[in-house]
Amino acid sequence: MKKHINCQVVISDKLENDLVWDYPLKAIREIILNMIVHRDYRSASESCVKIFDDRIEFFNPGKLMDGMTPDDLNSGNYLSTLRNKAIANHFNMLGEIEKYGSGVTRVIGLFQEAGLPVPRIEENGCGIRVTVRKTVDRDTEKDTEKDTEKDTENITENQRKILSAIEQNPSASQEGIAQVVGINRANVAKNLKKLVEMGLVKRIGPDRGGHWEVVKK
Repeated sequence: MKKHINCQVVISDKLENDLVWDYPLKAIREIILNMIVHRDYRSASESCVKIFDDRIEFFNPGKLMDGMTPDDLNSGNYLSTLRNKAIANHFNMLGEIEKYGSGVTRVIGLFQEAGLPVPRIEENGCGIRVTVRKTVDRDTEKDTEKDTEKDTENITENQRKILSAIEQNPSASQEGIAQVVGINRANVAKNLKKLVEMGLVKRIGPDRGGHWEVVKK
């Protein structure tokens, strides 16, 4: 997977630069692990990963069990049912599974922390397809005040915390914002980039000696 997605090097005053991938690697790893644990091995269909310029699609044979729906997964309102108990127990013993039924919630949280769209989960034919995107879909976005207000309503919780931290201390460094919000510096940098693209914040002055400003609409 890492051979086919991009990585951005974020230069800072630390000894080692931060690496920001197109997608949160922990989330990608969790999705693939879930494909191994939950696929229907009786099916002749193949597990498949398709990488596009703007998204990755994961397809895995095996429908959701016990009447569960994709909406249940997205909301976290479900009880995990294991199709392959022996495989799941094996990965649990290896320490690869922290808690049964928590994988989807963890993936969604990692994408939200990275300031990326929540993964789309849907039933497709004889299996499940998960689609993740590396950018916010702006096809319907226009440069109007109404759209800006809509963007403000749709920002992630971490982005709201970043805006609040900037309002309280415009001169705060990315490292300082990271400590306030509770995420790492690389995620702060990626979220700030999104907020700048959305026109919600702007940088005044150089990286050193400058400050952030929340744009009031």
